Amino acid sequence: MQGLDDLLRYHNFSDLQRTQIEALGALYPEWNDKINVISRRDIDNLYINHVLHSLAIATFLGEVAPGTTFMDLGTGGGFPGIPLAIAYPEARFHLVDRIGKKLRVAADIAEKIGLRNVTFQHGDSGECRERFDYVVSRAVMPLDQLVKAAVHCVAPGRRTDNKYDNGIICLKGGDIDAESRGVQFPVIEFPISEFYTEPFFETKKLIYVPVAASKKKH
Repeated sequence: MQGLDDLLRYHNFSDLQRTQIEALGALYPEWNDKINVISRRDIDNLYINHVLHSLAIATFLGEVAPGTTFMDLGTGGGFPGIPLAIAYPEARFHLVDRIGKKLRVAADIAEKIGLRNVTFQHGDSGECRERFDYVVSRAVMPLDQLVKAAVHCVAPGRRTDNKYDNGIICLKGGDIDAESRGVQFPVIEFPISEFYTEPFFETKKLIYVPVAASKKKH
């Protein structure tokens, strides 16, 4: 599938990680024929538009401490959670979605590629009592709504050796000024075109909301 070689140029994966990434190119189209987890017009762009896009969060965070915890809120078929779980085998990922059939796709793919650092929850953030170092999300809802839904799931402080304070990290496109106005925490934008050169990323942004640092001030 196109885009795999371009993706691997950006990330220095082990042999196991490469095998897991390569397996996605067969598993997602197979599932997509049954359940539309990715636009059928876009499935040929899986590696750039979905996998590499998800991995922008890993490019931003850099190395994370073993045991770092992530919630993927609104994971759908497993984005960004599954690519990130491949990239961070010593971290732990909890993938949450309200649509059970999409969550089953993510769970099946995780099992087939041998991911052992992921768990799944059918529901929403309000039903989760655990707190995480980072809540990640990919174009699930407007930013102000996302922060409201996710803020209680962010643990205070920062795990030793992590570069960034605990918080919310999401992938968005276009202008988010209107979405940011109701957010009571700092909103920091990073153009993904600074990470990756493919045209798809020209309008894409990574948004970091450092919730933990702000909580300390209150």
